[in-house]
Amino acid sequence: MPFISSLLVTSSLLHGMFKGSSAGGARKFSKSKTGKRYMKQYREKFVQYFSTLVAELTERQLFNSCLKHGSEHLKEVVEYNVMGGKMNRGLMVVVSLCHLVGDRPLTAEEERLAFTLGWCIELMQGAFLVADDIMDHSLTRRGKPCWYKQKHINLMAVVDSLWLEGSIYNLLKKDFHHEPYYADLLDLFHSAEDLTETGQTLDLLTAPEDRIDFTQFTLERYQTIVIYKTAYYSFCLPVRAAMYMVGINDKASHDMAEKILIEMGEFFQIQDDYLDCYGDPKVTGKVGTDIEDNKCGWLVVQALSRASTEQKALLEANYARNDASCVQKVKELYDVMNIKQLYFDHEESSYQKLCVLVDQCSQLLPPDLFLEYMEKIYKRNV
Repeated sequence: MPFISSLLVTSSLLHGMFKGSSAGGARKFSKSKTGKRYMKQYREKFVQYFSTLVAELTERQLFNSCLKHGSEHLKEVVEYNVMGGKMNRGLMVVVSLCHLVGDRPLTAEEERLAFTLGWCIELMQGAFLVADDIMDHSLTRRGKPCWYKQKHINLMAVVDSLWLEGSIYNLLKKDFHHEPYYADLLDLFHSAEDLTETGQTLDLLTAPEDRIDFTQFTLERYQTIVIYKTAYYSFCLPVRAAMYMVGINDKASHDMAEKILIEMGEFFQIQDDYLDCYGDPKVTGKVGTDIEDNKCGWLVVQALSRASTEQKALLEANYARNDASCVQKVKELYDVMNIKQLYFDHEESSYQKLCVLVDQCSQLLPPDLFLEYMEKIYKRNV
């Protein structure tokens, strides 16, 4: 996989011109920012395609009466855990494809394939969230009880998570086996899963339930977790999938896209960490539990790097405690240390850094491919 050996180098810039694609000929993009945005345009159509996707996943079992019960359960699993989020990851495939094909509209077949790929990524997200909620002992997700908290589900949710994952590859085989980029898609999805699971494992090892070890809570460890756990599947996967769809398969273009998107993914995760502590559950749809769960998050990493001996002792006494008064003491310490302002400053500097990175790499890929996503997450509250 390109660039994995240098995942932590988030600011280096690539030089040189685009070398072409399997579609033939050199592909050139305008350096100008067109201002065209597609997320809103395609959201409704993307949602409407969901019922088609569910039918595709369950139709093969309807011909076997013994499997009908399982088919009904899969339908329930998918509808409860895949639909209901912001769907930005899935929509990124369609939006990226629009920016990459240029001024012409997508064909009906391009839309169908992009919608399918987008929902495959949402299936992956659903599988990760079902498992993540069990590991984190979360109570709610997207404004409703977590799947494993359903009385008729409990730990059967573990199997359901695996079923959601397997559904991805059923769809890919059914709809893409004839495409020249099918092998690239399989490699991309498998790699995204592997990296995310590596990041999740590192996250759990850094924050065990039975003890607190703040020596592991370093910025380098945090960045590694973020890049592997969040950045790749949330940002690199959908954009690179769209790149393969239009025949862009050279290493330089994919490496360049990853540099920008990994930087964006880190930016996104830091926002998530902030919202876990300070976001409104009525808006985010989730009650934050990072403090109780001993998470190696951006807020606590920043606090520890600046804390006095007394402040570190206060954190050690109250962090990772499932006690509302302890959580409040940690938040009060964040206020004393002005962590909120530190976050706001970091958010602004990260956004400006991304803008510079996109401008300097615009000869390889269209700037709007990245700017639409930057605008979507900048100053977000959900």
